[in-house]
Amino acid sequence: MPKKRSGGGLSTTQQAAKFLGVAALSGVVLAGIALPAAGALGLATKGTVEGFDEIPANLRTPPLSQRTTILDNKGGMIASVYSRDRKVVELKDISPYMQKAIVAIEDARFYEHGAIDLKGILRALNRNVQTGGTAQGASTLTQQYVKNVFVEEAGDDPDKVAEATQQTMGRKIQELKYAIQVEEKLGKKRILTNYLNITFFGQQAYGVEAASQRYFSKSAKDLTLEEAALLAGIVQSPSRYDPVNDTAEATKRRNTVLQRMADVGDVSQAEADKAKANPIKLKVKEPKNGCITAVSGAGFFCDYVRHVFLSDPVFGKTKEDRAKIWNQGGLTIRTTLDPQSQQSVQSSIKNHVYKSDKVATAVTLVQPGTGKIMGMGQSKPYGFGSNETQYNYSVNKSMGGSNYGFPTGSTFKPFLAAAAIEGGKPATQTYPAPYEMDYPDTVRSCGKPWVNDGVPKYHLENENESEKGPYPLKVAMEKSVNTYFVQMLQDIGMCPVSKMTDKLGVVQGDGTKLPQNPSTLTLGSNGLSPLTMASAYAAFANRGTYCTPIAIESVNTADGTSLPVPKTTCSQAMSQTTADTVNTLLRGVVDSGTGQEAGLQSRDNAGKTGTTDARKNAWFVGYTPNMSGAVWVGSPSQSVEMERITIGGVYQDKVYGGQVPGPIWRDAMTGALNGVPAPVFNTVNIPDPPEHGDEDEDNARPGPGGKKPGKKPGKKNPFPGISIPPDLIGGNTGGRGGQTNGGTQGP
Repeated sequence: MPKKRSGGGLSTTQQAAKFLGVAALSGVVLAGIALPAAGALGLATKGTVEGFDEIPANLRTPPLSQRTTILDNKGGMIASVYSRDRKVVELKDISPYMQKAIVAIEDARFYEHGAIDLKGILRALNRNVQTGGTAQGASTLTQQYVKNVFVEEAGDDPDKVAEATQQTMGRKIQELKYAIQVEEKLGKKRILTNYLNITFFGQQAYGVEAASQRYFSKSAKDLTLEEAALLAGIVQSPSRYDPVNDTAEATKRRNTVLQRMADVGDVSQAEADKAKANPIKLKVKEPKNGCITAVSGAGFFCDYVRHVFLSDPVFGKTKEDRAKIWNQGGLTIRTTLDPQSQQSVQSSIKNHVYKSDKVATAVTLVQPGTGKIMGMGQSKPYGFGSNETQYNYSVNKSMGGSNYGFPTGSTFKPFLAAAAIEGGKPATQTYPAPYEMDYPDTVRSCGKPWVNDGVPKYHLENENESEKGPYPLKVAMEKSVNTYFVQMLQDIGMCPVSKMTDKLGVVQGDGTKLPQNPSTLTLGSNGLSPLTMASAYAAFANRGTYCTPIAIESVNTADGTSLPVPKTTCSQAMSQTTADTVNTLLRGVVDSGTGQEAGLQSRDNAGKTGTTDARKNAWFVGYTPNMSGAVWVGSPSQSVEMERITIGGVYQDKVYGGQVPGPIWRDAMTGALNGVPAPVFNTVNIPDPPEHGDEDEDNARPGPGGKKPGKKPGKKNPFPGISIPPDLIGGNTGGRGGQTNGGTQGP
């Protein structure tokens, strides 16, 4: 007969017996607990029965987290992402060996007892009293399943996980009550199915199907006896019995399971011995999770999709709500990415810029009229290694991009031209456009006028001394004459340009509005993203209607339920006539201006080149009636001046927007549009400009009406560019300062 301890307290055995009695009073028997032999248990306290009765009657069982599949617009796989790698399967799709092995080693009397195993409890209690520790537990599979539900509900929150796994009496009693409920509602087969799908098997594998694929590269239904025994053995301690890292320890544990299966009659001793004699044979499939697994260089697009899901309120009111759905997974996300366009983007990038180059390129293609992102790629691959990055150079900072975007140079000028034309300026508008000039003393803005208070005054010039006016708009756009567009800005003021860019969704890479100063709103000195530029230019192709970019077409949950997705919002940013006029102007850029190397041969196309100060950035943004694309080339840190540089194995004395980005755009668009209809632009008639001064008449002044006598200038390097004082620059890229101009250069 047990004796009282010195001091009058009950012995360990007496405490356990008293607790069992208390539990019996509440109509239940305590589920398996690894009872310690010493220490204050607190079992027979006053509130035990009341606490049991107060536990909620229903166990909340959250859907099991599974992998999410991201597809292109044709249904092809882009990537598989998950918080927990799991694929839920039915019992019929799990090897009978696996079913028997897990029951044999974890709960051999599973089919004989209810929610608890009283014999197991007493056996464990006796063993633990003898050893003076917690050598043996007696939790049933049902109780283990309940604990795993708590862990699953905790998600990736470490505090909640710790709470779900704490070995307290209150937690054990809670597991007991829920285990009773689960036994009554689900039955043995469903409990076993759920257990095998929820349990962690190590190596990032949750559930038996993921584990079977991870260790053996096969389905759970095809597991052999020794393979099933190995997986069943891992469950008790996934790190200790990890067969990848400790074959010897895993073999011992597997053989223990095999022997247990023989002891309970699931297999014969001869079968068990034969299986024991076989060495562990793994066919490990490395964990592949996340956008790094994306095909066709679509890792950055995949990451963009993730950012959209986690940030758009359509997927949940709060950040936490959206993260919960994403981490739960089991989603099938069909995106807008066109596999033909994406392949063409990657092929063009590979042919023109190497990942080991000092500079990088980013390319984004957007469909006018729908906002659908059709292609997105860059020369630095998605990853963590050398010459790899996780920054998406095509998008804004909030969506995984660089801090500020990249200065766009003269690719900004069409926005200024659109604002002027929308305000009533004719397409034949002419300005003196000298080779060099001071910025205007003042320029009107939406608020306080901008004042040229530089000492000396802020000054600009064109790239070549032969580039001097007067010029009409068409020639100024083709040659990208800087002084022309600064005079146009002085004429119309900055407010119309700001309003136009607002309508076109043009914001800086950090998401803020463009500042109102001449260099920003004329010469593109502030950082923008390729996606922003491609989407804005798509409005020209779409006859003035701007559509916000979208990346997701549909989302279905694991049970087939469709979730709402973000929709594009389209609005008229300018009149159709204005857009048609810009199209006509930008056709001239690729036909006879700075973008000739970018021009497509088989379809209507238009675009604009851009090169910034010190040639740290070069752009080409162009479009057809059914595709818009932006190409940026430069150093993400803005530290490389692209002169006397080799890019893609080709030496470049000086990089121009039309010379390096232009051919990248041409090849990407050509492949993307192969086999696609070739509609034509709606254009307007812009009269040919009168002949104007050449180098022999440098000092000639404009006559009445702004016309300047003389001949049409020869084709002597018509690549305008300027130098802008750093005080005038409204922003920088990558956290670096420096001068930036908007000169667009190069045929």
